[in-house]
Amino acid sequence: MANARINRRDACRIMTAIGVSGVSGVLGLRPQAARAANAPAYNPGGQYDVSVSEVEFRRNAAGRMLMARIYQPKGSGPFPTVLDLHGGAWNNKDRHAEEPMDRAIAASGVLVVAVDLTLASEAPYPGSVQDANYAVRWLKLNAPKWNGSPSNIGVYGSSSGGHVAELLALRPHDERYSAIPLPQAPEVDASVAYVATRSPISNTFARFENAERRNREEMVKFNKIYFNPWETIHEANPQEILDRHEHVSLVPLLIMQGALDDNVLPEVQEKFAATYKAAGGTCEFHVFEDSPHEWVAKEGPQTDKARAMVKAFIARQLQA
Repeated sequence: MANARINRRDACRIMTAIGVSGVSGVLGLRPQAARAANAPAYNPGGQYDVSVSEVEFRRNAAGRMLMARIYQPKGSGPFPTVLDLHGGAWNNKDRHAEEPMDRAIAASGVLVVAVDLTLASEAPYPGSVQDANYAVRWLKLNAPKWNGSPSNIGVYGSSSGGHVAELLALRPHDERYSAIPLPQAPEVDASVAYVATRSPISNTFARFENAERRNREEMVKFNKIYFNPWETIHEANPQEILDRHEHVSLVPLLIMQGALDDNVLPEVQEKFAATYKAAGGTCEFHVFEDSPHEWVAKEGPQTDKARAMVKAFIARQLQA
């Protein structure tokens, strides 16, 4: 495992970027404190060349080395930092899944770090959420190495990665999710400043029922592999978490939804957005016309619109 260690230079860069005097106060920033910190200026219309590199992230319980793909703008920085969580129905894909979106965001002046997540065949829920929780803490420690700011860390999640992102944001201090230790900085927490999503699975059980109705046997199978034991499909359901009035963190949330999505239904997504706002959170919900579940995988006007929307959303959160 190549978990980078914090040294004096990194600590100074972190403290300088945020303008406080202690690592505990710096890396454990809650969203409100992070927004109050001196965040680097960000222009969503910025244009930077981007260098791409890869580093070892962590070795999971199945023995696979999870990797992190770093999209680093070439400039003075420090740049805002975004963690990308890939989709794949919890059973497929890796850090490359959102490459075009990651590059587009990074080219505007954002350090984007896409990480592999543990797949359901390697460990069921909450395995991938534990990876995401660890990734936030790991980034707060290591972002300065790639000229990124450790404050105001945001998340971009797609499909099942959006589900993981929502759980991560709702429950940043859940002891199950933070079970993977970060020995170099044990005081770091996994709170994030905002979450942007594309087609997130905001209601896991509704999505399962939809797959059953449409006789999508593989999708039904994927659900049963990930949610094991089965009752976790309800325990880890963002819609039901809000319906149960759990004590949660409500960070600003962006949901981009395809109007033609027959995987995650628009009306189910709209209900979640309304519930999130009713609970006191800020949720921007946008439906993209003529767009299926993974419309951003193809170039076109709606993909351009999605990229611009994510960048504008990031800018609003950094200016808040």
